[in-house]
Amino acid sequence: MLKFRMLLEDTEGPMLVEPAFGCPALVESIKPSIAVVKERLTEHGALLLRGFRAPDVAEFDTFATTLSNHQYPYLHRSTPREQVTSNVMTATSYPRQLEIPLHSENAYLRQWPLTIAFCCTKPADRGGETPIASLRAVTARIGVALMDKFESLQVEYIRHYHENVDLPWQTVFQTDRPEQVEQYCRDNDVHCAWLQPNLLRTSHIAQGVAYHPYKRNRVFFNQAHLFHVSSLGERRAEALEKMFGMDRLPRHARFGDGSEIQLAELEQVRRAFLDSRISFPWRAGDVLVLDNMQYCHGRSSFEGARCVFAALMDPYP
Repeated sequence: MLKFRMLLEDTEGPMLVEPAFGCPALVESIKPSIAVVKERLTEHGALLLRGFRAPDVAEFDTFATTLSNHQYPYLHRSTPREQVTSNVMTATSYPRQLEIPLHSENAYLRQWPLTIAFCCTKPADRGGETPIASLRAVTARIGVALMDKFESLQVEYIRHYHENVDLPWQTVFQTDRPEQVEQYCRDNDVHCAWLQPNLLRTSHIAQGVAYHPYKRNRVFFNQAHLFHVSSLGERRAEALEKMFGMDRLPRHARFGDGSEIQLAELEQVRRAFLDSRISFPWRAGDVLVLDNMQYCHGRSSFEGARCVFAALMDPYP
């Protein structure tokens, strides 16, 4: 019932999965071949399901539970999203004129989803792609020396939840009760402190690299390049440093031993992601499934309305 071929020639990228005949419903087409679909996902790391009858959010939810019985709860959040169904969220709701750099989902935590799926119900008028990159290619471009440093030192993430700046702690931890935040932090080895009645500071150390559970290869797996204040650009970074001071920035990242990550090292990481980037336009009804430890993803800026939903699956420590 399914046809498999590479979407792009002579490059890494997603494997295209299409119906063998007609334009059938997504779930009823996938179910009989779900074992093969999972096998191809493990083998290639990225699948683009295209040509099926465009699923609505409810069918995408059913698709996610068909693909995996283990959904990933989105706590200790990093980006603004809205929960649509029990298993489906909106993709990150950043302003449309901004790009979201390539990253691995929840790589700033010590547990992350091994599988992530996106469903496009309405492409943007212009732009709005979800670019991806092979983490194998990114890792090779970063180089052994810096990879060894990230593996040895790991990454510390520091956040200060100032009012009306970035995400509020109530959104990040999905509660308005400080004692529940404190309990989450105790359970997950996150240091937290209330510097003022409503100013929360959290910090934790997580991996700099990770090893794929099936392929066993080492990949760059953190979000230092996103959390580091330099990700905002020189002018905005300077403004935040002047407003809050380096010791109370809304977000920052450094090595796990407390030493600062050098700008040249972050530039090396960012360049590796950019040079590995693969992009293709969305079509209405497309579903993109990624092995989160084989492919990272981002978002291009866009014009017009754009509706893309996400499902996170298979929690992996």
